[in-house]
Amino acid sequence: MENWYEANIARTLEQFNTNQNTGLSEQEAAKRQAKYGKNEFAQQEKSSLIKDILHQLKDISTIILLLAALLSLCMAIKDGHGFIEPVVIVSIVILNLILAITQERSAEKALDALTSLNSPNCIVLRDGVQKEIDTAELVPGDVILLQLGSIVPADARLISSTNLQVDESALTGESEPSEKNADILLQGNVPLGDQINMVFSGCHVTSGHGVAIVTGTGMHSEMGKIAGYLNNSQKIKTPLQRRLEKVAKSISMVAIIAAVLLLIIGLLQGESFWSMVTLAATLAVAAVPETLNLIVTLSLSQGVKNMVQKNALIRKLSAVETLGNTSVICSDKTGTLTQNRMTIEKLWIPGQEPFDAENEFSEKQKDLLSKFALASNASVQTEMDGTLTIMGNPTEKAIMRLLHEKGLSKEIISSQYRMVGEIPFSSERKMMTIVLEELSGGYLILTKGALDRLPLQRFDEAMEEEVARVHEAFAGEALRVLALGVRRTETAPSLDKPEEVERDLSLLGLIGLIDPARPEAAKAVERAKMAGIRTIMITGDHAVTASAIAKNIGILGENEKVLTGQQLKNISDEELCRDIHHYSVYARVSPEDKIRIVEAWQENGEVVSMTGDGVNDTPALKAADVGVSMGKSGTEVAKSASDMVLTDDNFSTIIDAVSEGRNVYSNIRKTIYFLLVCNISEIVIMLVAQLRGWGMPVTPIMLLLVNVLGDGIPGLYLSRERSDPRLMDRAPIRREESFFSGGLLAVIIQQTIACSAVVLIGYYISAFRPLPGMPEPSQAIGQTVAFLILGWTSILHLFTVRSRKSIFKRTLKDNPPVVYSTIAMIAVFSLLAAFPSVGKLFDLTAIGTSHWLLAAGLSLVPTIVAEIGKFIDNQTNIRELQQYRHRLIRHKIKEDDSF
Repeated sequence: MENWYEANIARTLEQFNTNQNTGLSEQEAAKRQAKYGKNEFAQQEKSSLIKDILHQLKDISTIILLLAALLSLCMAIKDGHGFIEPVVIVSIVILNLILAITQERSAEKALDALTSLNSPNCIVLRDGVQKEIDTAELVPGDVILLQLGSIVPADARLISSTNLQVDESALTGESEPSEKNADILLQGNVPLGDQINMVFSGCHVTSGHGVAIVTGTGMHSEMGKIAGYLNNSQKIKTPLQRRLEKVAKSISMVAIIAAVLLLIIGLLQGESFWSMVTLAATLAVAAVPETLNLIVTLSLSQGVKNMVQKNALIRKLSAVETLGNTSVICSDKTGTLTQNRMTIEKLWIPGQEPFDAENEFSEKQKDLLSKFALASNASVQTEMDGTLTIMGNPTEKAIMRLLHEKGLSKEIISSQYRMVGEIPFSSERKMMTIVLEELSGGYLILTKGALDRLPLQRFDEAMEEEVARVHEAFAGEALRVLALGVRRTETAPSLDKPEEVERDLSLLGLIGLIDPARPEAAKAVERAKMAGIRTIMITGDHAVTASAIAKNIGILGENEKVLTGQQLKNISDEELCRDIHHYSVYARVSPEDKIRIVEAWQENGEVVSMTGDGVNDTPALKAADVGVSMGKSGTEVAKSASDMVLTDDNFSTIIDAVSEGRNVYSNIRKTIYFLLVCNISEIVIMLVAQLRGWGMPVTPIMLLLVNVLGDGIPGLYLSRERSDPRLMDRAPIRREESFFSGGLLAVIIQQTIACSAVVLIGYYISAFRPLPGMPEPSQAIGQTVAFLILGWTSILHLFTVRSRKSIFKRTLKDNPPVVYSTIAMIAVFSLLAAFPSVGKLFDLTAIGTSHWLLAAGLSLVPTIVAEIGKFIDNQTNIRELQQYRHRLIRHKIKEDDSF
């Protein structure tokens, strides 16, 4: 039987063939353990280091580099030119391999943390004797004893309960402890949070005691189901990983096609086999942007550092960029959008209008609050530093907090009375009573609880309407309403007869409580809307409470709906994917529901961030593109399954992190632009030169120098760029959107043509055309000039990619390391060519003054071309930019001020 909450106690005992007074025998328990297994979670098999390495070596760009290293090694052995080329190439492969594996093998401890939630020992009845055993030894049918402070060891149907309350927040998201009742029978599909005759593995007993029969252990418990989701859910590749893969495949295809063309052309032209091998190795080196992974990793790492300063700890590097692409944030309510602190919002005294808790109180209003405090068991302790610590349940803590805010003290108030006795709260009665003896004589009976349960004196018609109106108004604002009744008597009442004590009460007043929204939550939700990000509330709380908070902070719009977990179960996956945009609030949902919601948004092409703090959130945290857990209130399970941890549990921190993520994406996009122009130019140069029969314009070692020093070192500082503030005023990047959208591809082609042309012109003139007063042209001189032009244009290209604005509108103070590194690399390349004794190690030779002037002049041409393109582009789009400033086309703009 699946739904044990539908079965009565007798039927449950019969189904499990056990006795509530004696439990199972040891022999029977051993048989069942052999059948069902131990009460523990299955562990996911972890991949070995060898498998991870082999997986990384499948990358096509890595294969091309390794092939280039092999060819280069063959040439080094054959011609005796030295082994510097293959060593450098292999070193780059190893570095990229280490970076990739380090990122992917960040420790996933979710299942270990989940296991730690289980109590190591529990009390069970075996052969009629109470025994303390290891929780792992429990089997279905065991009778367990639950006490205050214990952790529920397995899912179980209650046999008996006395004032039993269980904190199930980690499992259900419900902020208040769940009141349990063994005698209740439920029917139909009942959410976990409402199964009051059941207890669940890993939850804490906060009050009372009970006896229960185990119905589910290990992977068959609710916690086990969550462990199963963690094992089975495969996080899809991040948008960044997918885009980088596409770029790598595209470059590799270009390289392969170019190599085949060169091979055919070379053989047709009568070239030797080994010369073609050399050319193939050169082309491979030219095609692969060796420093791309390194620069991307540094950009992500810089984002991590910046996010730490904004109270966001990143556990996985790829999450930085993915955050920037987030288009939907599925947020938990309690503690993230709200303060996770029950607070009194409104109060009411018969004959008065309701008043706000933040107002100044009259003496009569203070008296109402004082009486509520007297009818509470919460206590206040003053710490060494003078701060107050309030102990008690959330509702009574709220009463005591407001009492102290109004300058009152329960200790002083209580000094006027002597405690006589208490009738404790129970889930059946929904109220509690305190009996006090007044020092002036007589007795005071105070009863606190639900208004409809208090045995109040009959009201006249006008008062009855007034009470109903106020109660309805409080409930309409999603306030939890608590009433206080009072009766004075001259003689001490007998606590043995609660019904005699709790009668003919006069209504003193009502209080309305709620876990209020964080002050900054509404502003953060509005910022998200401005950035084109939809915020969705997913909570285990009731629909009325959730929708009230959602409306208050701007999540629930006029035409948007609330969906409960019960309703969600009746909707197919296809219907949910189709109608997902209509729902902004989900209430009373299960862990499975959360995964369905996340995946439905992903099916619609959205990039989803999911926040959570409880065990029930972990499957969805893992399934989301970015899982965000709470640092203060979050369980270790949630933190382990997440990509980012908020150290302040604040929703607005997510929006700050999104802004940083968008900046990182912008910088990675600049890196792609920067490196592709450089590398594709190198391929074009090699192809055109071969087609024209000019020989090899640059050697493999020259290309390595340009790619590693000219592109790599200055390119590293792109990670420190700060993009335009308007990043948060454009729509998010769609999941399938390319790096090259927004006109970037056209600019790459333009700059590739410019860079290729100047290198080929410089090579042709220096190799085949004599210059006045200079030595006879030669291939060696042509290669040296081509090397200088290729290196210098690559370095200067960095200034072009920094912004869509003119380079003259960016100050050098914006990112000083970029300036220092470019100057240093220009100097290094110049020195290599200026000193033949050093340059010959890299196939360089001495050149004349005219060659230097030719190289310098041609190196400036691509930057001039880029500036002209920017000027035309900005003039063409000036009208759109003005509209942008007035936010008339905000949702259509896909690019910021810079690439």
